[in-house]
Amino acid sequence: MPYDPFRAAVAVHGILHDNNAVLLLRRAGTSHRNGRLALPAGHLDGGEDAITGLCRELREELGIEVVPDACRLALVLHAAPEHAADFEYLHLFFHVSHWIGEPSIAEPDKCTELRWADAGALPPDVVDYVTQALSAISRGDTLALHGW
Repeated sequence: MPYDPFRAAVAVHGILHDNNAVLLLRRAGTSHRNGRLALPAGHLDGGEDAITGLCRELREELGIEVVPDACRLALVLHAAPEHAADFEYLHLFFHVSHWIGEPSIAEPDKCTELRWADAGALPPDVVDYVTQALSAISRGDTLALHGW
């Protein structure tokens, strides 16, 4: 019998800071956590490495340019499926040290608000695993588990 390796979905998340504030966006028009605040993020398309995918997502969502050297992996979060038909996820959270351009809503069909929020006192409507990830990063953790 041929070996069929396990597969998980991979999402990349960008953590942009301005002093003690982190950039969040309000999700809309998608099938996942609409109305909640999250970090700019997206799925890898396949055929691209994680940093290239992150730079692409930041360009698509925020209209900014990021060079790969500005991205540093901060945390891997392994999330269990939320529903029977879902995939397990590997969420890769990257600190983004600098970028070119002013972040703006570049996909108005998927985002209704950009907000700089105090990283130490996040709003209550941030997506749960994003809050968990940012808390883990602040403790110096490099791996977190969600939903297991």
